[in-house]
Amino acid sequence: MATPGKRNPKNDDLKPKLKLETDERFPSGEWEGFFLMGHTGMKRHLMELMLTFSEGKITGEGRDFVGEFLLSGRYEVESGRCIWNKKYVRKHEVSYDGFNEGKGIFGRWEIQDVITWHGGFLIWPKGMGDPTKHRRRAEADAPVDAESRGVSESDFATVSAASGESVMDSSLDDTDVPF
Repeated sequence: MATPGKRNPKNDDLKPKLKLETDERFPSGEWEGFFLMGHTGMKRHLMELMLTFSEGKITGEGRDFVGEFLLSGRYEVESGRCIWNKKYVRKHEVSYDGFNEGKGIFGRWEIQDVITWHGGFLIWPKGMGDPTKHRRRAEADAPVDAESRGVSESDFATVSAASGESVMDSSLDDTDVPF
């Protein structure tokens, strides 16, 4: 009989080998990210995840401020669509529905209860870095000289006034992801 907590190499040979996803958008391993909740404004609630992508199935585990969780679901390489359920240990379950367009997986989470709770989320492979952060200045494109293009400061004001929108006017709700 095997000792609990010790690996038995004989049993490892009996387990089917996972065929990990080869599409670079879906690397198995450490991921990180955040989710947004409407009642906390734009505060990012951080998550750490360990994910496995294999033959259209997502499995994994992780933790955030609510607690530890397990997750399982599916993904489609063709469309980038990802759907999974995150089940907190001895707590509630959260449904996630998102897309991977090469900069992580973003979308909407939802909890079905007496009322429906929902918000946005973004996760990415740990080594990639937060895709919502701007590029470093040295990597950014050189600014365009507006005057050499025949555009004056008053032209910008005219366009802003004509559109009826203010740059400072934000109508984001908790279903919108700010990126």
